[in-house]
Amino acid sequence: MKTTPHGSARVPFWLRWLIPVLLVITWLAIAGIGGPTFGRLSEVSSNDQASFLPAGAEATAAQDWQAKFRDSNEIPAVIVIESDSAFTPAQLGEAAALKGKFEALQAGSTVIGPIPSEDAKAVQFVVPIDSSSEVKDVVKELRDEVQASAPAGMRTFVTGPAGLTADLVSAFAGIDGILLLVALGAVFVILLIVYRSLLLPIAVLFTSVFALCAAILLVFGMAKLGWIQLNGQSQGILSILVIGAATDYALLYVARFREALTHTTNRTTAALTAWKAAWEPILASGATVIIALLCLLFSDLNSNKALGPVAAAGILCSLFAALTLLPALMALLGRAAFWPFRPKLLPETEREPELVTGLEGQKGLWHATGSLVSRRPRIVWVTSVLLLLVASAGVLQLKANGVPQTAVILTASNAVDGQESLARHFDAGSGSPAVIVADQAKAQEVLEKTRATAGVGDAYLMADGGAPITGAPAAPGAPAPPTEPAVRDGRVLINATLNFAADSNEAEGVVVVLRQDLKQIDSGALVGGVTATALDTNTTAQRDLVTIIPVVLAVILVILMLLLRSVLAPVLLVASVVLSYGAAMGVSAFVFNNIFGFPGADATVPLFGFVFLVALGVDYNIFLMSRVREESLKHGTRAGILRGLVVTGGVITSAGVVLAATFAALGVIPIMFLVQLAFIVAFGVLLDTVLVRSLLVPALAYDIGPRIWWPGKLGRVGTNTPARGRHAATEPESAEAGIR
Repeated sequence: MKTTPHGSARVPFWLRWLIPVLLVITWLAIAGIGGPTFGRLSEVSSNDQASFLPAGAEATAAQDWQAKFRDSNEIPAVIVIESDSAFTPAQLGEAAALKGKFEALQAGSTVIGPIPSEDAKAVQFVVPIDSSSEVKDVVKELRDEVQASAPAGMRTFVTGPAGLTADLVSAFAGIDGILLLVALGAVFVILLIVYRSLLLPIAVLFTSVFALCAAILLVFGMAKLGWIQLNGQSQGILSILVIGAATDYALLYVARFREALTHTTNRTTAALTAWKAAWEPILASGATVIIALLCLLFSDLNSNKALGPVAAAGILCSLFAALTLLPALMALLGRAAFWPFRPKLLPETEREPELVTGLEGQKGLWHATGSLVSRRPRIVWVTSVLLLLVASAGVLQLKANGVPQTAVILTASNAVDGQESLARHFDAGSGSPAVIVADQAKAQEVLEKTRATAGVGDAYLMADGGAPITGAPAAPGAPAPPTEPAVRDGRVLINATLNFAADSNEAEGVVVVLRQDLKQIDSGALVGGVTATALDTNTTAQRDLVTIIPVVLAVILVILMLLLRSVLAPVLLVASVVLSYGAAMGVSAFVFNNIFGFPGADATVPLFGFVFLVALGVDYNIFLMSRVREESLKHGTRAGILRGLVVTGGVITSAGVVLAATFAALGVIPIMFLVQLAFIVAFGVLLDTVLVRSLLVPALAYDIGPRIWWPGKLGRVGTNTPARGRHAATEPESAEAGIR
């Protein structure tokens, strides 16, 4: 776009003021509606087990059958009262009196217990809680009651599925406030350092926050309509992803805007010039991440399916905010946005940076990096690849086979302590039995086989009302025990208490054996329960890894080919990002095992790490290579690589630091999965930004030369010459003919 020497070309009023003001007002309205909705996400969010179940797994089918045997959807809370010495008869009497109080709290629900332990040092109650109620509040009431009414000097716990769910909800409580404040604070500090301006970081943060408000509004609507299943895990990732992505896109646009201001004094012209230069890489980047996230819909895990559209909606809102709200703000603010270091209009003779000659003598990190890449390209990329391969070797130590449910919460938990107490005094699986659905005609045979299975403490047919059919005579004065099992559509329900903790590997092994043996008796038998759900979740997550990764890679490859008009360059870019992912997972495995001391990792961690790292890692390569291609059309490939590296080095590195900082903020939520994901993505993004995008990709592309664009026009021998430019020169014939 040509301008007068002073950039005084007139811009229509509607373009200069009307459109920017209308865009800002529109986004203010969106934020005004979406902001208050942030506090209402809990209305459509669920952290119970059902929100994580594998959709087509046997445990899910068993749960559906189990619901037919109950009048309401209930989850059990297991109350444990523990003493250092055996209970006296008087203390047992006090404990027995608690049953009525628990039933009163639960509006008359039947409470099982007190059940004394064999060593007489503990008793337990099983209290069914309606899952439609606020489980966290009910569990708190139970904890307050048992603590106040238990015999003096005893330890009390409320555990089981309900207790663990309540503590999990409490751990997620920081998502609404602490997580957002930490992420925004980190981004603001980084932007202050990058821009050395107060107004511009605020404008960028407004863009990110308004994008988050729009995303929350969109996600709330989808969850309210039942299109998606929202949980605390996806809710936390949504906040981080939107802030990080919107800030990254904003950094790219602002860099182009600042560059445009050195060519014109007209702020509207600069805003439009920056938009024309930035929209394609931002759109390609956003589309890449959105489509990669939507690939999670191919997962059989409800939690993965939920995250896909939730995170994709967040990226979509980030994309629109960066391409509408931020340009409008910049068009209104102009150079004032950069105060006190406003960019100055440069003479035409100084607007093109040095192309080839003299780059070695220039000062600055990115000029030095460009000089290194041009002088020793093969050494640089080979060394980078070797470093990544060495780091990737650590992935063999990654223990991503799931972790005990009691290890998921990293802070003090009454439910976790209660599980340990249960294991000390009762069958370790007490309160979380394996649930077996069998044919009525084969019920007795299935029951006997279940009781005979190693690792099963005991098993009972269940009657209507949820009472076990034990066959034991009733105690004096007590009602007669049920004798007929509940039957639904020709099926009966059997509960099997395991000798191992419900979330242990040993318990999962018992479930595997039960499934194999019982199907020989009843081919339609189903084994479900807490242990079976964990087993099926881990198995499904590992299967998803093999299914979804190729789909994500194929999608990203196609987008890169369309953007770069090349085949070879996209293949190499995807390969570099995959190698970077392997290195990040290898280093993470070492840190998790030897520094943090984690017992393992959730089975979904490798998949989530892959989707975020590959999609977001390709982002930076898109930012780099789209600019390299633009410069190559003007000056030739090798000169274009150096120009692209030097011009984008600062902005892409800043974007990487911002994204790493925002994902690191997930570490404030004391959930092992989120802490692990925070480290993997934060470290992986920094590794990709500093090593892969800054050294490996430019050096490899420089070494290959024009052939990097094969089979496009830029890759044809004899056609890769500069199209224009004051310093235009013919393309160097080899890597050694680089910067002199």
